Amino acid sequence: MTKEYDLVIVGGGISGASLLYTVATFTDIERVALIEKEHEIAAINSHHTHNSQTLHFGDIETNYTLEKAEKVKEGAEMVAGYLEAKDPDREMHAKRSKMVLAVGDEEVAKLESRQYDEGFGELFPKLEAIGRQEIAELEPKVVEGRDPDTELLALQTPDGYTVDYGALAQAFVDQVRDHDHVDVFTDTKVERVNETADEFLIETDDAGWFSADATVVAAGSHSLQIAKRMGYGEDLSLLPVAGSFFIADEPLLNGKVYTLQMKKLPFAAVHGDAEVHDGNLTRFGPTAKVVPALERGELSTVADFFDVFQLNLDSLLSYGNIMADRILLPYVLKNLVYDLPVVGEKSFLPHVQKVVPTVEDGDIKRAKGFGGVRPQIVNTSTKSLDMGEAKLTGDNIIFNITPSPGASTCLKNAMRDTEQLIEFLDDEYEFDEEGFRRATIDNFPRQKEPIPADD
Repeated sequence: MTKEYDLVIVGGGISGASLLYTVATFTDIERVALIEKEHEIAAINSHHTHNSQTLHFGDIETNYTLEKAEKVKEGAEMVAGYLEAKDPDREMHAKRSKMVLAVGDEEVAKLESRQYDEGFGELFPKLEAIGRQEIAELEPKVVEGRDPDTELLALQTPDGYTVDYGALAQAFVDQVRDHDHVDVFTDTKVERVNETADEFLIETDDAGWFSADATVVAAGSHSLQIAKRMGYGEDLSLLPVAGSFFIADEPLLNGKVYTLQMKKLPFAAVHGDAEVHDGNLTRFGPTAKVVPALERGELSTVADFFDVFQLNLDSLLSYGNIMADRILLPYVLKNLVYDLPVVGEKSFLPHVQKVVPTVEDGDIKRAKGFGGVRPQIVNTSTKSLDMGEAKLTGDNIIFNITPSPGASTCLKNAMRDTEQLIEFLDDEYEFDEEGFRRATIDNFPRQKEPIPADD
């Protein structure tokens, strides 16, 4: 027997969970279902060990343009506001200092230009340029052991939110799963989404068939796989990148310390931070290794990758063009080395020492079980990487592949998708955007506050 809904959301990671929360709480859409293939909500890339735990505002991400930072900032403030209101005991997040560190004259000049000339200081009023002494007061290990003649500068802010996105996704679902009009199905894999003239028929492995007037596929890399099977996104492919981390079993940092990033690279800069649930453990990374799989450690998803890749001439030429880039190719090759036993730790050590100079060989080790796969979108028409958000919209269906920059903008994406869903459903329903903003961004602290001593 087919289960009938106004809306079905495929995927129970942070993206799907935030949309479920938004629709179920702030609209009057009557029948909503979320389908997740894993036993638990947010078990894959949203799990706290599989991502960098960072809430990206665009303030210290030096590969962001000012335009991108303006867009990301609102989304991050929505998530921060929700956490401030719903997680006062800091069970899902920690709030610590956060900075981007420039080492040497050249980097210092770039960071000064970013703060004073490019407009980031105006966009982020809490962001302050601090020198060696102030850096040492906040992060002693960053300065200790460093050449005193090396010039240092950091852009620092108290808005260093370290977030357990898996716990946040679970909280979103828990808030609404007992609503009469909401159903949540886990251990349920979507085999196919079939589009008819009037509705979508969704075939699953164990829970039978679902019908929906509107559908949102928020299944990460698998979103493009489902989209291509339905005839969407034919000019897109994926470059899956697996991120890994190294850990030190001691509290080296009080907050987050980023390094400067190459603007041409879509990957996060190497940074160090205290683990969200264990301040005595320091994590460094991520690395970025290209892999032919859609999920880390899941061999079954190798076939899924080739299902998306399709081994056609456009995909092969696109990969060739991307890998021929004189900046990207050396970066990819270096990151292959970081995953090798023993050699990897030694090769990655200089990145760690740029943040904490006193770390020595043997002080860090590869963090087993940490890291996930982040799909980078390949445009096979232009034969290039797409650096922005990957969203496909069809008739009454949305595919969220890589909302940029991931979990940080989950609520902003949910707001936008909710507005689109209202249009899909012929404006029969209403979205209480004011209520949504009161529950999220209105709780974001605008004034600079002291960082709690126990954080």
